[in-house]
Formats: sequence, C-alpha cells, structure tokens
Amino acid sequence: MKEKTGKIGTVFYVSTLFVTLFVLWGVMSPKSFQTATKNALNWMVDHFGWFYMLLTALFIFFVIGLALSPYGKIRLGKKDDSPDYSWFSWISMLFASGIGVGFVFWGVAEPVLYYFSPPEGYVSGTKEAAVAGLRYGAYHWALHPWSIYAIIGMALAYVMYRKGMPALVSSVFYPLLGKKVAGPIGKTIDMLAVIATCTGVATTFGLSAMQITGGLSHVFGSIPNSTVTQLVVIAVVTVLFLISSGSGLDRGIKILSNTNLSIAGMLLMFVILFGPTLFILESFVTTLGGYIANVIPMALTLTPFSESDWLGTNTIFFWAWHISWAPFMGLFIARISRGRTIREFVAGVLIVPSLLAILWFSTFGGTALNIELFGVGGFAELINTNVELALFAMLAELPFSEITNIVALLLILIFFITSADSASFVLGSMATNGDANPKLAVKIIWGLLIAGTASVLLVSGEGGLEALQTASIVAALPFAFVMIFLSVSMMILFSKDWQADRKKAKMAETAKVKEAVREDIKDDLKEDVVEEVKTEFQNQIKEDLKEDVYQDVTSELRDDVIQEMKTEVHDELQSVIKSDVYEEAKAELQDEMQEEWKEQVYDDVKQKWKDELKEEVKKEIYGELKEKMYDELKQELMEALNVKRNNRSNRKLQWETGEEFDDDSPKK
Repeated sequence: MKEKTGKIGTVFYVSTLFVTLFVLWGVMSPKSFQTATKNALNWMVDHFGWFYMLLTALFIFFVIGLALSPYGKIRLGKKDDSPDYSWFSWISMLFASGIGVGFVFWGVAEPVLYYFSPPEGYVSGTKEAAVAGLRYGAYHWALHPWSIYAIIGMALAYVMYRKGMPALVSSVFYPLLGKKVAGPIGKTIDMLAVIATCTGVATTFGLSAMQITGGLSHVFGSIPNSTVTQLVVIAVVTVLFLISSGSGLDRGIKILSNTNLSIAGMLLMFVILFGPTLFILESFVTTLGGYIANVIPMALTLTPFSESDWLGTNTIFFWAWHISWAPFMGLFIARISRGRTIREFVAGVLIVPSLLAILWFSTFGGTALNIELFGVGGFAELINTNVELALFAMLAELPFSEITNIVALLLILIFFITSADSASFVLGSMATNGDANPKLAVKIIWGLLIAGTASVLLVSGEGGLEALQTASIVAALPFAFVMIFLSVSMMILFSKDWQADRKKAKMAETAKVKEAVREDIKDDLKEDVVEEVKTEFQNQIKEDLKEDVYQDVTSELRDDVIQEMKTEVHDELQSVIKSDVYEEAKAELQDEMQEEWKEQVYDDVKQKWKDELKEEVKKEIYGELKEKMYDELKQELMEALNVKRNNRSNRKLQWETGEEFDDDSPKK
C-alpha cells in the first residue's frame, strides 16, 4: 500500500537504523571499522575501477546528447510553467548547495598535491606535472560530477513537476516497474539513495569543520586546531543552519546562496587582481585548452600494465564520492529547477559550473603553484600534513591577508550552512515519501543526525572521518547501478511524452490548415451546392405544390391533369436521376484523384461546409423555387384545361349539327 506523502515510513526507519549502527561501529571499534571499509574500498577499486571510469564518461555523453536532441525542448514541468528563480539565483544556489565546499577545500590543495604526486606518465616537481596538476584538479570537478548530478536532478524534476509524482528516486522507475515502485523494490532504491546521501554529506561536514577550525587557528593563533574546536564549530553551524531551515528554502537558502556567490566572486577577483594575474590568466587558458583536448583520454585511461594506484586514490575516489552525493545534489537541483527546459537545465547545471571549476582551480591552484615554483614555496609539507590549511597559507602570501582570511572563513561558514540546510531538506524529503516541502521538525531531525554523525566520527579518532569517507565511496557502488537503470527509465519516459506532444502539435497544425483553406473551399463549393440543393428539392417542392395547384383546377379534369403531370414528372425524375448519377460518379472520380493530405483535410472541411451551405441555400432558394414552379405548373394545367374545354365544345357542336366525328376526334 502506498504511503501518504509527508508521513515517516519504512525508508526513514530502516535507513536511520542502518546509519546509526554504522556510526556505532565506528565509535566502538574504529580500527576494525577502518580496516573493513578500507578493504572494501580496495576491492571496489580493483574490480570496479573500470566501471566507474566508463560509466561517468557515458553520463557526460548522455546528458549532452539529451540537450542537443529534440528532447531538449521538453520542459521540466507543465507546458506553461516558468522558472521559480532568476538565472543568477539559480546558478548561485547550484554552486552553494554543497559542491562549493569542495571547490574551497580542494581548490588550492589538489593541484599542488598532483604537482608532487602526479598521475602516471609525469615526473614529480616538473612544469609538466604542474600543468597536469591544474588540469586534473579541474577535471575532477567539471563535467563528470555535474553530469552525474544533472541526470538525477533532471529525472526528479520531470517526475515531480510534469507527472506530479513524489520527490523520490524510485518515482523515476515507474516506466520500468509500474506500481511496484511503491513496493519493496522502490523502497530499496530510496533507502540506497538515503544511505549514500548520509555518508557523503557527513564526510563534507567533517571536511568543513576541519577547514574552519584550521582557518581559525591560522588567523587567530590562540584557537587550537583540535577536535574540541571542530565540535564547537559543528554545534555553532548546526544552530545557524536550523535558523536557515526555519525560514524556508525560498528565503533561507536563496539569501545565503546569493550572498555566498557574491563573496566567492569577490574573493576570486581579489586573487586574480592581487595575485600573479598574468600567470593565472595563462593558466586558465592552458587548463581550459588542455581539458578540452584531453578530457576523453583522461576519462577513458586506466593503468592495466602497471601497478600504479594513483587513479584509485584520486580519480576513481572522486567519481565514487560524487555518485554518493548524486541523490542529495540531484533532488536539491530538481527542487529549484522547475519550469526550465532540458536544454536550459543542462546549460546551467553542466556547462556553467564546469567553467567555474576550471576558473576557480586555475586561479587558486595556479596561485599556489606560482608561489611554490617562483616564490617562497613550502606548500608540499603543509598540504601533506594539514591539507585544511592550504587556502589560508596561500592567502597569507597575498596583500591584505588579515582581511581575506576572514572573508575566506565567512565563505566556508556560509557554504557549510547552505550545505547543511540543503542536506536536511533533501533527506527530509526522501524520508517522508517525497514531500516537496518537508516539515521543519523532519529537517531538524536529519540535520541533527548528520551533525551528530560527523561529531562522533571526529571524536572516534584517526580512523573515524577517514573511514566514513571511504565508506561513502563504497556506498556509491550500488547506487551507480541504480543510476544506469534510472537513465534507461528516463529515456522511456521522455520518448513517450515527446511522441505524445508531437501528435498534439500535428493535430494543432492540421486544424490551422483546415482553417486556412476554409474560405477557399466555401467559395468553390457555393455554386455546386446551389445546383445540388435545387436538384435535391425539386421533387420535394413539386409534391408540396400539388395540393395547392389541384385546388385551383376543376375537379372534373383532376384525373387527366394528374396523369399528364405524372408523365412530365416521370420524365423530369429520369433527368434528375441521370444528373445525380452523373454528379456522384464525377465526385467519386474527383475524390480518387485527390492527394492523401488534401483528402484528409479538404474533404472533412468540404463536407462540413457543404452541410452548412445547404441549410443557407435552402432558406434562400426554397421560396423562390416553389413560387416559380407553382406558376409553371398552374400555367401548364390551365392550358390543358382550356384544350379540354375546347374539345368538349367542338364535340357538343358536332352533336347538335349532326356532323360526323373525325376519326382522330376523341370518343365520348
């Protein structure tokens, strides 16, 4: 039986229990927890690394193909729906919904890490390794992750706003499963989505808390970079995002997202203007060109002939992590994307964030590499030991570092709040059978659960957060298979609706053609219809006139006149029948010679207007024709009467004079 939207049900209880047991395992036995998850990660990378590489590449082609196909015109909503948010607000909410945390955390660290530990084929510490570091840093946050989010977001937005179905991943499977989406299979799909989201978001909470704590320690000095500080940060952020949740999505996340995008833009422009400007611009162009030229080789390159684990610990790590984020990002993107076409959706979700990723990594990572190559250096040791300090160490080498470090802290804090707010909204929706606006209490419960999970794992020691990060990657594997079947189901859904829309458009176009030829057909038919009506009513009018005419003639001649009229009418009827047969045969030959399209349109309209014109002509000519035939028949009968009278007079005269009757004279 289908659960009511907004009601806490099986998905909530089972997923909550699973996550709770998962966390308790990490708290009670962090070493065994870390060992188990690490072994699972190694097994997954060894056996399914190729799967992640191929699948994420196919997702890009799939999304771009949809946008360029006729399906790109399909609207994510009703036909007359318009977007709920402006373009700027929409892009800022996409950027700030959670992925912005990754930009800020890894924007400096990743290119420098790859400079010292490059992919296979590059030598550590060389200029080629620096170029590859920037390219791979942008590569991990550009088209691939956003194509993953776009697939989930597109599918959910369509079933929510076009089909009126619950905001659940299982709803997309209706073309494949039918009513079974409300049964165990559908609930299993939703539970996998919730579990993947919980593990992915909790990892981000920990990363954000670590970076804020590191920034506070770096800026103020007296604040220790410790677990206690991280817990305090999580507690403060939890209170702030609960306030944001209470104000609603339209006010809370929208205001924070617009503010954060403005701060991020200002910080980006500051680094470009006050950093190595020319180096940054050249790095951007080089990274953009290298990414475009090498994205396919990078996406489809593995190392089967070597024992390198670089792809497993970097690229495959990020692909799996992004897939674990897909339900969270996808549902949030769907919630804010109603009214946009698929083509517009792909442009906003895929292209714009990808360009921003390349620009961001070229700016912040490029500046860090410039300092490492041509400045004071020292980033390698710092990033290897305290990766959360990379951004603040880079800003310290630029002017006004006291101000920019505080701005960076504010940026991370707002990203943290918007991520928590978005996560509580998404998890609340998925756990209440797809409620598009989950209750505040439900969002608070999920927010507290995520914050508590991150806190417990940070307290649990070295294995806690690292183990959960690994576990989030492992949890992504089953959801990757879910995404494959989801894509197939989505194509079936789009195909059926597109064909239905095309049929409606064809019918509308046919109606326009009918209207266009209507007047021409009317003029062409009028003369023919007049003649047909005259012929059709000739017999009827004569019958109607007989009674009136017979009243005016002498009763003694009635039989003779009727006989004469029958003869005349018989002749006329023969003529009429011949005319009708001729016209029918002519019409049949004309119909057969018409082309198929004209036959469908022209004949339908012609018949319709023929009937209407017949009614008009009946009114116009009936009286006229009746009067005319009345006079003609009366005149004919009077002439016949006079002839009869004359003959009778002649016979009477002959009788009186005794003359013989002529042989030709009629007998008495």
